[in-house]
Amino acid sequence: MNELQLTGGARIGMANATFPFATLKVNKDRLELNASIIGNLSFQPTDIISIEPYTMIPILGQGIKINHKVANYKERVIFWTFKDPNSVVRQIKETGFLNNQNSTEQKIDRTIIEKQAKGGFPIKKGFAIGAIVVWNLLFLTDFIPFFLGKTDGFPIGNGVLAAIGLLFLTALFSLISADFRRLILKDGRELNDIKKFAIFAMIISGFMLLQLGIMTKFMN
Repeated sequence: MNELQLTGGARIGMANATFPFATLKVNKDRLELNASIIGNLSFQPTDIISIEPYTMIPILGQGIKINHKVANYKERVIFWTFKDPNSVVRQIKETGFLNNQNSTEQKIDRTIIEKQAKGGFPIKKGFAIGAIVVWNLLFLTDFIPFFLGKTDGFPIGNGVLAAIGLLFLTALFSLISADFRRLILKDGRELNDIKKFAIFAMIISGFMLLQLGIMTKFMN
């Protein structure tokens, strides 16, 4: 087997991505775990301490645990899969990836080193923090008057609609605009690092906008 590719879920640190938001790709030279915005991790064989089966709940909570020594990545890295974890470990071994763990002749991949230096989170921290602050402020413009008793009815107004609309537009532009991706993504990151999450966010926020628009119309 030259390359293994599986779709599943992932846990990186305390963050969790459910199926099908994570992809595991392994060949003899690298292992890549793409879990969208919760982390895009790249490993060389020499970065790996061990890869072992991991079971929390049979079938629903099983996978492989990747024990590594990359300082800038979260220590806990798990790939969730519906396949037998022992079978997945065996397939990884068949790619030849684990044969190079202790090899002194392993060629250093500078692109992987550069990715590791920037951490697993693909989005620029400044943008992520700013987006969270703006999102919460927009929600608060509707919820604070409600809790203070200054408004009647369900606390959904222009603030909530603007917050969800902002999420929709952010997801849309991240999919269609290379310039926008350069604004929000770390250097070296690309569309595939966030594509699944962006599509999901756009669908969910679009559906919410439609439903809230209908609710607001009937309530008025």
